[in-house]
Amino acid sequence: MQATQSIEKVPADKGIIQRTLRSAAWLGWQIESNWTDPLTFLIYSVVKPLSSAAILVVMYSVVTGGQFDNPVFPYIYLGNAFYIYVAAVLNGVSWCVIEDREQYRMLKYIYIAPIYIPIYLLGRGFAKFVFGSLAVFITVSFGVLFLNVPLDLARVDWLLFIVSLTMGILMLAMMGLTLGSVILLIVNNVYFVGEAVAGALFLFSGAIFPLDILPTWLQPVGFLMPISYWLELIRRALIGQVAQTFATFSGFTNLQLLGILAGLTVLFTLVAFMVFRYCDRQAREKGYIDRITNF
Repeated sequence: MQATQSIEKVPADKGIIQRTLRSAAWLGWQIESNWTDPLTFLIYSVVKPLSSAAILVVMYSVVTGGQFDNPVFPYIYLGNAFYIYVAAVLNGVSWCVIEDREQYRMLKYIYIAPIYIPIYLLGRGFAKFVFGSLAVFITVSFGVLFLNVPLDLARVDWLLFIVSLTMGILMLAMMGLTLGSVILLIVNNVYFVGEAVAGALFLFSGAIFPLDILPTWLQPVGFLMPISYWLELIRRALIGQVAQTFATFSGFTNLQLLGILAGLTVLFTLVAFMVFRYCDRQAREKGYIDRITNF
């Protein structure tokens, strides 16, 4: 108890944060990448995103009769491709709480180490971000090469893309930290929570259809989600003229969308650390840090 309580007072100085982030990222990479030989892992990394993209393409082809020259197709294809980050980052950060507590039973030892726990959780999600980036790259490349997605690298707004992507990944990481904090208080093996949340957000983020298609009473849910603004900015950066043909965010400029996304990212950051502080204290007091369910 004394050791655990003392860790709460470890100052979150720059050195501790850097060491925690670096060590957690290295650990996450080792766990995610060493489950098979490199060739099998490479095949898996290529086949998985292409399979997901193929399902979307087949569904779109059946519904529209193969109208791949319609602006709707690149709109939903790129939205689906970059939504991979949502499942990867959000689930990657939150899943490590379950993994360390249930599977490896090491969370209690991590808690008594001289590290900053929220940064550790974010660092553990780094490997998921790397693999998610690979999946996004493969999916987008497949669309450009074989499905005529109108992505011209010479016309991409790279500054808008980099700023939007960076801000979006930070926002997703904060959402993952919030979810991981809540999982600290759930003593059952809730392995499905991250994927369930990502799946639910998929319907309200404008990833596969404009928010205008949703019932009027559900549209405000989409407008409250930062993911909606993030995906719109990504589309505008990559296929600007095509993305702006949809009326959902036509009244917003790029700068306005960036401002909204930045504000929501700051809000989610504050909420994430406040929720973690509360859940962490409750988990310590109730003995949930080392509670396992024989997973």
